[in-house]
This record gives sequence, C-alpha cells and structure tokens, in this order.
Amino acid sequence: MIDTRSAEMAFLSDNPSCNFFCNLYQSTHFQAMKYFMEITDLSFSNDPQINTVLQDFMKQQQIYRAAIKEIKTKLEILDEEFQARYDHNPIHHMEYRLKSPKSIIEKMQKKGYEISAESICKNLTDIAGVRVICNYLSDINRIANLLLRQDDITLVRKNDYVAHPKENGYRSLHLIVLVPIFLAERTESVAVEIQIRTIAMNFWASLEHQLKYKAHTNISDDLGDRLKVCADTITNLDEEMQSIYTEIKNGAHPE
Repeated sequence: MIDTRSAEMAFLSDNPSCNFFCNLYQSTHFQAMKYFMEITDLSFSNDPQINTVLQDFMKQQQIYRAAIKEIKTKLEILDEEFQARYDHNPIHHMEYRLKSPKSIIEKMQKKGYEISAESICKNLTDIAGVRVICNYLSDINRIANLLLRQDDITLVRKNDYVAHPKENGYRSLHLIVLVPIFLAERTESVAVEIQIRTIAMNFWASLEHQLKYKAHTNISDDLGDRLKVCADTITNLDEEMQSIYTEIKNGAHPE
C-alpha cells in the first residue's frame, strides 16, 4: 500500500482542536483556513484588499484538492498495476500539500504579480503539489512516462534536476501538469506540481531544507560544500542500489 499523507492534517493530528478543524477543512470556507492560520501562528495581511482576495481564492481550494486526488488516484492505479504485472512497486509512498494563503501572497508579491484570485490561478502552478517517492532511479522516468501517456494529462513544464542537478546538489524530476476536474456545471483544467525522486534524494532534500530553515539565513560556503558532498555521495548510493536491483532482477546472482 502507498502511504499518502497531508502536511496540514499531520500537524493537526497532534492538535487538540483537530476534530473541530477537520470539519471546517472539509467545508472549504475561508474561516477554516483562517482558523488554521491562527493555530499555526500565521496571520493574514493587514491589507483588507488582500484579505478579500484570499476569501475569493479560498472558494477555489476545493478544486485544487480535487486535482490532488485525481493525480494521487492515477498514480496509485499505475503502481498497483505494475505490482500485479511485474511484481514491483515503483512508488514507495506519496506526499501532498496545498500551498498556504500566506505563502501564496508572499510568492505573488515577490514576483510582482497583481494580487487577485484570477491572477493567482493564472500565475501560480504550484498551489497543488504531489511528491512521489520512488525506490530506484529507473522508477522516476517510468512513473513520469506512464502518467504523461494518459490522454487527459497535459504537460506544461518539465525540469529534470536528476539529469541536471542544481548547483547545491538538489536532484528531483519536476513536472507541471494540467488535469481536468469535472464539476457540476463545468470542467476546469487545474495545474498540479509533481515532484518525483528516490528515497535517497528525498532524505537529502528534506534535511537540507530543514538545516537551512534552522540557520535562519544563508549557510556558509563551507557548509554548502559539505552538503553538496553529501548529495554526491547519495547519488553514488542511488546508482549502486539501482545496479544491485538490476542484477538481481535479471538473475545475475541467483540464490
């Protein structure tokens, strides 16, 4: 079974107000997100206009959650089919998240976009996000190719940081896709960001992000170099594990 989890709900599971919020969360109302912002020590803007924009945008959150569900379901079906046909699950687990209103406004302001619900939907393609954690390197492109072959999935952008890692050592395959969401009176194409990486890549990326967050500022060149060495070491580990798996799969080392 694929382990799927939401960062928001994981946080709330340890919060005494969880039951109350979970009911609100399902309603998609603005007050639900306002409550979430308050209990996570976030605050809305003091600008009434921005708050109005957030209220308008919150009405569309249900569509983004639906898009996440669509992508998750497609990936789960592909993983189960692969297990049935080839006795191998390419997906270890999945994670997903909706970008918070605070993060949305900060990104819109940083990029100099107009602050409106329409502008948010038009300019931000990472509001809905799904992270797919794979077992082996070969699983990354296998999953991406199987998903992109589906008729109702449209590829918007592809960034291959596996073949071309970032300078800091970050590696992952990033896809922006459009998935149709069938509503009562219309159909909307919704953007979802999909990150596909191995367990080892996810280990490095998660800790690197955590370490930088704890530093509260840019880390030194020396620490950056050490993190890059760790990333290179993990790359070698991924390649060796892939090689071992391939040899066993091809029967090179029978018992």
